[in-house]
Amino acid sequence: MKQQKKAALKFAVCVNNTDYAASLELHKIYRVLPDEDAALEGDIRVIDESGEDYLYPAEWFVPIELPQAVEKSLLQAA
Repeated sequence: MKQQKKAALKFAVCVNNTDYAASLELHKIYRVLPDEDAALEGDIRVIDESGEDYLYPAEWFVPIELPQAVEKSLLQAA
């Protein structure tokens, strides 16, 4: 019986919030949700300041890897 790997959660830092200052904070860590179709279009799906997930240009974010303790803390805060 194969064990399925749990999909790794991803996070990214916002480096551009042009025209979306109310939805995105510069230099803040955002949770990234997988969206292959969006990626093909050059977009990224993040949970923004509204608490909902929206598409933004992928170039506005820098993907990061976090220590497990930090990742756990961010997920609990959500």
